[in-house]
Amino acid sequence: MRAFRKDILDISSLSDEEISAILDTAEQMKEISQRPIKKVPTLRGKTVVFFFHEPSTRTRMSFEIAAKRLSADTVSISASTSSMVKGETLIDTARNLQAMNPDVVVIRHACSGAPHMLAGRLKASILNAGDGLHAHPSQALLDMLTIRQRKGDLKGLRIAIIGDIAHSRVARSDFAGFTRMGAEVIACGPPTMIPCGIESLGVSVTHDADEAVRGADVVMMLRIQKERLKGFFFSTEREYAGAYGLNAERLKLAEKDVLVMHPGPVNRGVEISPEIADGPQSVILDQVANGVAVRMALLLLVAGGVRDADAD
Repeated sequence: MRAFRKDILDISSLSDEEISAILDTAEQMKEISQRPIKKVPTLRGKTVVFFFHEPSTRTRMSFEIAAKRLSADTVSISASTSSMVKGETLIDTARNLQAMNPDVVVIRHACSGAPHMLAGRLKASILNAGDGLHAHPSQALLDMLTIRQRKGDLKGLRIAIIGDIAHSRVARSDFAGFTRMGAEVIACGPPTMIPCGIESLGVSVTHDADEAVRGADVVMMLRIQKERLKGFFFSTEREYAGAYGLNAERLKLAEKDVLVMHPGPVNRGVEISPEIADGPQSVILDQVANGVAVRMALLLLVAGGVRDADAD
């Protein structure tokens, strides 16, 4: 098996064939998680470093579970427990990591472009677990997998993405992935949370949640990114929930077999009502389960093969 590519940094850099290969491999990885003994020796002897500069539950846990199910050795570090608190730069931290010769570094960082910078400086493969407002490729891939499993194909689907678009790296990666796979994507949120020129990413824009949901095959709700907000973007959470939250009445405007999605964490009663989050249309927990499979696929594809010495 020849290595897939050195790094997974964003959706836009992946070809259609590579996206399909990742999703197909993830389908195969799901079977491993159903076994009584959920482990295969595929990455035995490989070392995966998890470097999370920002808090994470689902992404970090699923990457760690994915690596362990493939029998990789894992090491976790965070900014608060690394020498970065002593003033060491990210580049110097990365150089020290490389000196220990890991095979893969999974990084989440508050600065957009941090994984790309490391990819050009480290021999280890870099998997982007979220960088600033830029990208979250593994989330988009698991979202695509979840939709593909339920709908068969993304082509021709109407997908509404509603919420804090401006501060969401998930939205940007989903825009890239969904449109590449032939879906019609509608971005919806308050005017203060829709970036200027977002239409250039191939999506349409509305500030009317009813219009966005009407006829939708998939509705993806996004949380308000309070940790990134500087200033006032809406009046109150109650008014936001009324204008942009997904409740039973609003969901009636969608197709009868609509899928309701959310990348988490969910703010119940704000962007989505509890009865919808836990209802029959919700595939939120399917997304979580598929996150392990997709991240197993990514680790396998970048680290499981033989790479030429002069390959990227």
